[in-house]
Amino acid sequence: MTDEPHRTAVQAGPERAVARPPRARLHYVDNLRIALTALVVLHHTAVTYGNIPAWYYTEPARDGSGLLLDVFVMFNQAFFMGFFFMIAGYFTPASYDRKGTRPFVRDRLKRLGIPLLAFLLLLRPLTGFGGYAAMRDSFAERGASLPYWIYYLLSWDAGPLWFVEVLLVFVALYALVRHRAARRPPALGTAAGHEPARPPRPLRPRAVVGFTAGLALATYLWRFLVPDGSYVPFLGLPTPSYLPQYASFFVIGVLAHRHGWPGALSRRAGRVGFAVAAAATLAYLPVVLTAQQGALDGHGTWQSLVSAAWLSTFAVGVVIGLTVLFRERLNRQGPAAAFLSRHAFAVYVLHAPVLVGLGYAFRWLHAPAAAKFALVGALALPLCWAVAYAVRSLPRADRVL
Repeated sequence: MTDEPHRTAVQAGPERAVARPPRARLHYVDNLRIALTALVVLHHTAVTYGNIPAWYYTEPARDGSGLLLDVFVMFNQAFFMGFFFMIAGYFTPASYDRKGTRPFVRDRLKRLGIPLLAFLLLLRPLTGFGGYAAMRDSFAERGASLPYWIYYLLSWDAGPLWFVEVLLVFVALYALVRHRAARRPPALGTAAGHEPARPPRPLRPRAVVGFTAGLALATYLWRFLVPDGSYVPFLGLPTPSYLPQYASFFVIGVLAHRHGWPGALSRRAGRVGFAVAAAATLAYLPVVLTAQQGALDGHGTWQSLVSAAWLSTFAVGVVIGLTVLFRERLNRQGPAAAFLSRHAFAVYVLHAPVLVGLGYAFRWLHAPAAAKFALVGALALPLCWAVAYAVRSLPRADRVL
């Protein structure tokens, strides 16, 4: 999710990074990152006013419009974080090729680790202050006290920065694989430690179908152990049941860079992707409407198999469709779009305290859930980018945000 200038390769650790001509900037990918970041902000705004109490500040819906927000959250969750991992995977090989193992790892630790620590140590207390007040009052009713330092430790959680946490693991594994591969004798005509460039080639439909089916099966089996709705405390993983998607999409991003898949996708593939996602959703609706509570979450039920199949099909279809749509229709940037793209990662890091602050600021307003979502969302998007701009203007902050 971070922006990096195209630089020539440098001497790096035990192997030398190989200089390559700089690639033209992919404006449509930058624009995709803007859209996905905006979806993250709106997603958590919808959680604030819907019926899914999985945010720092929530106002459970008291009217039927809350269900619309829950549906919005469900569709977002099905694909958007996986898409983030795919984009991160796409830019990982080029970064590694430019730097080599040690500089690459140091750079990832700086660009991902520092924002993660900043959230854990500084932003998390600002974001979760309401939780302390509620827990302190609960302890007081039972005649006990709750010092803040205990709450600070017990509430240790990466929040939305769980994405950065998991991405650090993925890029570390990637660096390890590349480093070990570099120790093997290089193929004829290939520089050590460098993956050869391959000519772009289109994705075959049967490969897409096979990947989707494999992901559906992996998700179904994974949810025997980690049902949907599970949560990993301390690490703060809110959706560990989606890990097969996150890991596989990161790998697909790496492969997409090597094979030039985004540029080779046809316009027809984009239309088919959207159509398949829509058809899968229509087929899934009867199961959703008739399933008993918990049946879709996992535990080996046939409904959970259908759920995993819909999730995988919808995610793959929407990702292909959006990639083609943005490549064909939104592949340019003016000053405004460049500004939004430059600050997108900072918005992701900083949006939580902004949303919580807006939630408390408008808690007096009694309105339908969808109306409050629309109001707060409309204010949150420009405010998040304004806060991101202010923070990135601090000395050296733009080096990690």
